Amino acid sequence: MTDTRRGWFGIGILSLIFVALLILQMVSPYLGWSDPDVEEGFAIEEVVSGIGGPTCLEWVSDSDLLVCDRDGDVIRLLNFDLSSNDWEPTQDSFTLLTEVHEPHDILILDDHILISERGKLTRINQTLLDSTLNDAPRWTLIDDVPTGNHQTNNLDVMPNGTVIWHVGSTCNICDEVDERNAALLWVNSSTGTHGVLASGVRNSFHGIWVPEMGYVFSDNGRDWEGDHPPEEINLLIPGENYGWPDDDPDHPVPEGTIGPIATWTSHSSLNNLAYRPPNSSFPGGSHTVYATVFGSWNTIVPVGHEIVRIDFNENSSAPQGWSSETSVFASDLSAPLPIAFHPNGEFLFYTNFLDDGTLYVISSSLK
Repeated sequence: MTDTRRGWFGIGILSLIFVALLILQMVSPYLGWSDPDVEEGFAIEEVVSGIGGPTCLEWVSDSDLLVCDRDGDVIRLLNFDLSSNDWEPTQDSFTLLTEVHEPHDILILDDHILISERGKLTRINQTLLDSTLNDAPRWTLIDDVPTGNHQTNNLDVMPNGTVIWHVGSTCNICDEVDERNAALLWVNSSTGTHGVLASGVRNSFHGIWVPEMGYVFSDNGRDWEGDHPPEEINLLIPGENYGWPDDDPDHPVPEGTIGPIATWTSHSSLNNLAYRPPNSSFPGGSHTVYATVFGSWNTIVPVGHEIVRIDFNENSSAPQGWSSETSVFASDLSAPLPIAFHPNGEFLFYTNFLDDGTLYVISSSLK
């Protein structure tokens, strides 16, 4: 073989290696992780599989758990027999709702239910969950929110009854045509009237109320800029801007915008939050939040695939009066997304978005 041919052969091999590494990088969040690890004194058990692409977990009683399935366009009610020694769903479990488009959350209010679908918000005038809701009248409150890279996500409610709706950006970095993208919206769930509650929020998957703090929410930053920016946890201040798309590496918190109260590994996709109840034996204090970190294709070395614990502490010298410390609670998970504490505080449930949609429970192994 001539030197020229050897040279081209070598370049070909290097090119194939580069392509293989690129493919591995892109699929790494979706690879199986079969040996999960959790903090000493706790254990992870599989509850049930085959629940599709789960995007939300909502406890509606001590024994009833709602699961949104983005892939299957259904919302399921899993019923558990608390007298048993395991969490095997009973035969009373059933599909609550079908024909919903990529549902990401469900919110049950006093006299109606809201469902966050891709680009729209749906209302159902019924709250009894003892049978299917497929025959219940439903209508679209809002149906024209643009979607692209990200979609419409979490639902919650403010003390005055106004609904909070998370809406992602349509792009990685751009000036949005519609001000409702990359924002948290306020919504009147009776009329559908809505507006921007907070802007500059690129992709907030989830938010929760933390007593004595307020509404905290996740926000995943832009891709393709190395270690910038970290994933964020923010504290909601109505009317404020949280920086995107002006938060470049030289100005991580642009002048006139609000910075985060906690951060985590760049591009790791920190998404769903669960407030640690005061009655819980899980590690933490009165302002502790657990969060799932999905993982990302936008890194050379795999990141995420974990559950982290975030402890907030009052600190008058820190932004917005709160400092934080974040640590890994569970690691080597597959693709964790929704997470929720059982109402008794002694069990932490999460689902992998992949692996055929498997629900897991974490509990103390010392009892």
